[in-house]
Amino acid sequence: MSGIGARPWVVAKEDTLVIHEMYASIQGESTFAGLPCAFVRTTGCNLRCAWCDTSQAFYGGTRMRRGDVLAGALAFATRLVELTGGEPLLQPGAFPLMTELCDAGRTVLVETSGEADVSRVDPRVHKIMDLKCPGSGESHRNRWTNLEHVGPRDEIKFVLSDRTDYEWMRAAVRERGLADRTPNLLASTVFGKLTPRQLVAWVLEDKLPLRVQLQMHKYVWAADATGV
Repeated sequence: MSGIGARPWVVAKEDTLVIHEMYASIQGESTFAGLPCAFVRTTGCNLRCAWCDTSQAFYGGTRMRRGDVLAGALAFATRLVELTGGEPLLQPGAFPLMTELCDAGRTVLVETSGEADVSRVDPRVHKIMDLKCPGSGESHRNRWTNLEHVGPRDEIKFVLSDRTDYEWMRAAVRERGLADRTPNLLASTVFGKLTPRQLVAWVLEDKLPLRVQLQMHKYVWAADATGV
């Protein structure tokens, strides 16, 4: 029973999601940076990255019917919709929601940590998957088997805090043949830890096949840079 009938307290896990917030903004990262986007931010994450800028989404939120989340996301009338968190793939309802958004004609992105299993994500969805570097404190949690489910439409993201992180990324790109899986390899810096100028110099020196990116949203909303 879906919970819509006579016993509304009986609700399948796939029929609801705990949502921290939904809003429209520009996409701040990835190959879609700068485009208007509706964001669905779920509550909860099983990682605790040292540099996390969205810890407010670890707890709280509102449990909503998946149909209401879908309607809310579509109401922003953007062509682009992103599920983020927290870690959206921890919630079973995220998988059918992404399929429904694709069915509605939206271009769908999902930001995921690299620890959660991505194998169930609708193939129409653009996966933006982190590989956690040592400076995050969570590099031991990377689910390397996820690489088997990364294709040319997907993106692999590294967040770097120092030279050690850079060298770890460089080894991962080369030794795991990441550029053969997707042309969309992204590298960004932790604010206050590593300058973009230094990262650019290293990338040029090593001729790495990746895109250096800035978190555009933090520059746009600099007066209130709380991870939006």
